[in-house]
Amino acid sequence: MEGITLSSADTLETTPNPEASTASAQPEHGHDHDHHHDHEHGHEHHQHGPSLNPECTREVEIEIPADEVSRAFRTVTKRYQKQARIPGFRAGKVPESLIRTRFHDGIRQDVVESVLPTHFREAIDKAELKPISQPQVTDLQLEDGQPLKFKAVFEILPAFSVDGYQDVKVPKPDTDLTDAEADAELERIRDSRSTMEPVTEDRPLADGDWAQITFRGEFKGEGETAEAEQQPVTGDDVMIEVGGQNTLPAFNEALRGSKPGQQLKFEVSYPEDFGERRLAGKTISYDVEVKAIKKKIQPELTDEFAKELGEYEGIEDFKQKLKDHLASDKKRKLEGETRDKIVEALIAKYQFPVPESLVQQQVDARLDRGLRALAQQGMRTEDMRKLDFNRLREAQHDSAVNEVKGSLLLDRIADEEKIEVTDAEVDRELEILSLQSREPLDTLRHRLTEDGSLARIREQLRREKTGSLLYEKLAS
Repeated sequence: MEGITLSSADTLETTPNPEASTASAQPEHGHDHDHHHDHEHGHEHHQHGPSLNPECTREVEIEIPADEVSRAFRTVTKRYQKQARIPGFRAGKVPESLIRTRFHDGIRQDVVESVLPTHFREAIDKAELKPISQPQVTDLQLEDGQPLKFKAVFEILPAFSVDGYQDVKVPKPDTDLTDAEADAELERIRDSRSTMEPVTEDRPLADGDWAQITFRGEFKGEGETAEAEQQPVTGDDVMIEVGGQNTLPAFNEALRGSKPGQQLKFEVSYPEDFGERRLAGKTISYDVEVKAIKKKIQPELTDEFAKELGEYEGIEDFKQKLKDHLASDKKRKLEGETRDKIVEALIAKYQFPVPESLVQQQVDARLDRGLRALAQQGMRTEDMRKLDFNRLREAQHDSAVNEVKGSLLLDRIADEEKIEVTDAEVDRELEILSLQSREPLDTLRHRLTEDGSLARIREQLRREKTGSLLYEKLAS
């Protein structure tokens, strides 16, 4: 009976024996061995039966009386007998001895599933233990007419104290929006609505002008260069701001004082840390043709401009709403970063063992987010399958440990502070999710209740409330 695991939700899940018969003589007893807990993350790399942290691991030994085991064997065998379809026998008339031989493994597993959960629950209640991982059943001894004996191994939450958490201090950020920040954003919006107008007068390029250029750049220097890097660097009708802070000095010097129609030749030596890797540390010889001089014309800050941007009464209304939005954005961002620093300080302050099963769940969640991001960026499923998932899991492990530690600390502090989440707060969160996902509220609530997500949402809201309380108390 290898591969049996008992969930803390009092259900027994078994991994079918690969030797078991798969012929047409299988009974139609309608019992589907569901493995959704092993595949709920949709990764083929999910680790079955993760190693447990010995410091958080507990074991219970259980013995079930022989008469109860025999009763279960009789009940299960009768069900198989009634439902089995075997050629040569009428439905329900297959001899019991043949049933027991033919469906030996299935009967054993069904017997285990029928008697283990109740006894396991009684054992952990008596020992006052609360498993947080899928218990692993070992040393299972099962024979009809004999007591059923087994051990169940599982993880529990560690016992630790959060005494002194009030002594953690982090600097409180200045969340007030400055005029410079508001002006810079307003300028960015104006810039995004700018137009390029041709300069018709006959004059050379000067700082503040935009040069419309076509260029071709050849890599210079000795040594082996990747074929892709040897391809010339080219651009047609590219706009470059003369004297602009994002324009390379060599381009500024070459363009300044030149006129449309001129051909320019110059070299650019790119620094080793240049943003475009293909050019970093390289020297390029450029041939540039100046096509035209243009001026960037920014729109005036008028009421009409504001109304083009949205439902605003005028430019002052737009400026005020922009400031309000920027201010709340800055406040939310800086307070969030400070709450993260508080949790980091708590993680550093308290040392305690972390259940490995929770860490692996967190690794799964992190990988899920990463894979979804890759899918959104266009990565194909077959390419995802080629990823080294063992290495990816290992890379996520330390971060996952800290995230679990942070959650356990917030939960323990929430207990100390007697923080609760109301039904109204959960409802408000569900309404937001319903709007975002365009899923009807009742359907969403039913789905999240069924798959256990609603409890996790409540748990997360409680942690967020705890984080906000710690921000008020500890940031100074």
